[in-house]
Formats: sequence, C-alpha cells, structure tokens
Amino acid sequence: MSRVQRIEQVAQGYVDANTFSGIEWQVESKGELLSIGAVGRADAAAKTSIPAGALYRIFSMTKPIISVLALQLVELGRLRLYDMVAQYDSRFAQMMVLTSDGAIVPAQRPITIEDLLTHRAGFTYEFIHGCHIAQYYREAEITADGSCSLDEMMDRLSNLPLAFQPGSQWRYSVSIDVLAHVIEQAMGQDLADLLEEHILGPLGMSDTAFGVADDSRDRLMPMYGTGLLDGLPPLAVGPQELDRLDVDRLNPIDRAKTFRRGGLGLFSTLQDYSAFARMLITGKSQDGEVLVSRKMLEMLRTNRVPESQMPLAIGPSVFAGYGWSLVGRVQLDSGRATSLTSVGEFGWAGAATTYFWVDPLEDVFGVIMTQYMGATLPLADDLRSAAYQALA
Repeated sequence: MSRVQRIEQVAQGYVDANTFSGIEWQVESKGELLSIGAVGRADAAAKTSIPAGALYRIFSMTKPIISVLALQLVELGRLRLYDMVAQYDSRFAQMMVLTSDGAIVPAQRPITIEDLLTHRAGFTYEFIHGCHIAQYYREAEITADGSCSLDEMMDRLSNLPLAFQPGSQWRYSVSIDVLAHVIEQAMGQDLADLLEEHILGPLGMSDTAFGVADDSRDRLMPMYGTGLLDGLPPLAVGPQELDRLDVDRLNPIDRAKTFRRGGLGLFSTLQDYSAFARMLITGKSQDGEVLVSRKMLEMLRTNRVPESQMPLAIGPSVFAGYGWSLVGRVQLDSGRATSLTSVGEFGWAGAATTYFWVDPLEDVFGVIMTQYMGATLPLADDLRSAAYQALA
C-alpha cells in the first residue's frame, strides 16, 4: 500500500466501524492533486451511494467564507477592523456585561469588527458549557431558530448581556453572524448577493448557497448524530452510532431567498470548498483573478489573540498550539501540537464533522466532508495525519 492510499484506508476504517456513513476528501500539494476519494454510503441503512456533487451542511465552515468577504471589503475601504459595530447598528451601542459573579456592568468599550472576526466581542453560543450566559441564548433561541431573519436574530442578541468585556477573552461565538449583519448594513446589499459577487462566482462555487434547489435535493447527504447544537453534551459517552437527525429547523433547506447567517447555514460540496481552500494559498482563482491581495493573505493568516487568552478551548476541547487569525485557527507552536501539522497551518471545521486545513509552509490544503453532529472520534486529525504522511 502506498502512503497516499493510506488516506483512503483511514477513511474506510471509520466507515467499516459504522461510525460515519459516508466520507469524502480532497488533498492538494504544490498545486497538484494528491488524493481525492469517497467511501461509504449517503444513507447507511438504505445503502444508497454517495452522489456525484454531494451536498453537505457545512455549519461553521461558513465562518471563514464570511470572514474573507469582510476582509475583501476592508481592502475596498468599505469596512475597517477598528470600525465599531454600533456604527452599523445602534442596537449594539450600549451593551451590558453579565459578570461571572452575577453583576451587570456597562461594556467598557465598543465592540469592533476585529473583535467579531477573532471571537473576542463578548458573545457566546448556546452549547458553550460553563458559560454563564449560554442559558439565555438557549431561551432566546439565538441559533436554534432558523425561521427568524438575520435582523431578528440581531434584535434578540442585542438585548442579551455580553459574557465578558470586549477584547478581554476569546470565546467561540455568534460573532460572525453579527459580522454578516454588519456587512449587509455597510453595503446595503443582501449577503447572498455579496457572496456571489465577491467569492462564489469568481471561484466557480456554483453549488454553495444558503439553501438547496429542488432539482438538487437528491444530492443532499443525510445527517446523523447525537443532537442539535444547543443539546450537544460536553463529552459523549458510549459508541458513536448512526442515528438519523433532522436539522432543518436550525439550518433550513428551502429558505435560500430569506435565510442567511454568518456563522452557519451554507450548503456546499467537496469541489466547491476545495476551490475556496485553494484560493487561501494563492489569493487567486484558478483563472488567475485576485480575490485577496498578497498583503491581506499575510494579515489574515496571523494570530490576533494574546498569549494571556490562550490556550483556546471550546468547552473541554483545547486547541493545543493554536491561536486565532482573522479567518480561523492558526498553528503557532508545533511543539504543542497533538497531530501532524506545520507552524502557520490554518482553517476550521463544522459541527457536522466537516473540516479543512491550509498549510502555506508545505503548500498543501485538504477538505473533509461527512455529516455527523456531535462526533467525538478524531476523523479529521487522522485523515490530516495520513495526508502529511503521504507528502514526499
């Protein structure tokens, strides 16, 4: 068996163990395809094949796309990292902070665009265990209610207190949803139209959208898992089983004209997301169109979180050796890494176990697609390690 074939062997092992139904991946090295493949089934019980151009709910892998859009607008002079959110929506002008000891105090400074991009604004998520305001997010259905508009989501959110003073901590959050709202307000255009103009169209990402067309729904991969975002346990117990899961209320399939978010919501394919990941190495489309300048690429890959606010963690999951850039995690110290990587490797993941990484040092990127909410098995780490093992 060649080292490249080991990538498929690892993926097949997870399918054979009935822990994931179907898995797709693509890895490119130095501009050449290293490995692409698919194993398993779309529907494990019905044993249906993974369709060509399979569609996936990518959840938080929406965030880097929205973040890049914001940085493109920074390059165009339409946004600045130091802009205050309240410049674009006055509902965020007088935010309060609920401290961990129960006191309610005014925010000491305004929330900025950089705070949103780096998850240091004071927001949180319903599923952040140990966060003292997460319960209020659950009660207000900040992310669980996919039927409300982005503006209505902002109305609910702006009426809740922050979890900490802006800039003082890192906490994974709905901040990119707020960023999406700011983008719409700054540009006076619909988020989906802006994405099409600045990213999806130039990269040929024709299957990436906030919904799925009627004639493409046979390509949508079924969802499996343990529960929705607000109910995921801090640590799963017992085996990872293939139980079907309905996530349509959270991430509706049929509301592409009205549903939009910044932190989740896009549907995409392996091919489409690979085009986005590839662009993050060069800043260009395959046709040579510059989407992000060389200097902005340098800037967006750089850690923005001070050492005092690390290590980064989401609940019990610690990102050893990683900081946070303007688009996602970034490896700072391979001496702390727990799986194969490089200094400067960056990317992110989605709640349904989708994952991507970009390694400028090795000139490598990889994208992994499957659909399992609440997975605790190290599929992404194992496939990425196999990919690095395959490098010459």
